[in-house]
Amino acid sequence: MTAQPPSMFAHRPERLTSLTWLVLVVITVLAWWLSPGHADRYVEPSIPITCLVIALSAVKARLIISNFMEVRTAPLWLRRATDAWQALLWVSVLVIYLW
Repeated sequence: MTAQPPSMFAHRPERLTSLTWLVLVVITVLAWWLSPGHADRYVEPSIPITCLVIALSAVKARLIISNFMEVRTAPLWLRRATDAWQALLWVSVLVIYLW
């Protein structure tokens, strides 16, 4: 097992959880604000906005898996495998949308 570098949140994991939660809330509000679905006008699809919302969703998924599922403290191979899986998933979603 490889030694992991000490984290700045190692002594206060609840601080990391709170910070992660705050970032998730900000990303959620930002994605909602970007989407035109809550407007009272005719809505047309926007490729840049959709790509940005997909990217924000990828960041949210990474934060949730890393911090709330505690993959950040898992062995290196598991962290890399989840990162690769997420990259493949989000690139696939983006390609399917753009195709």
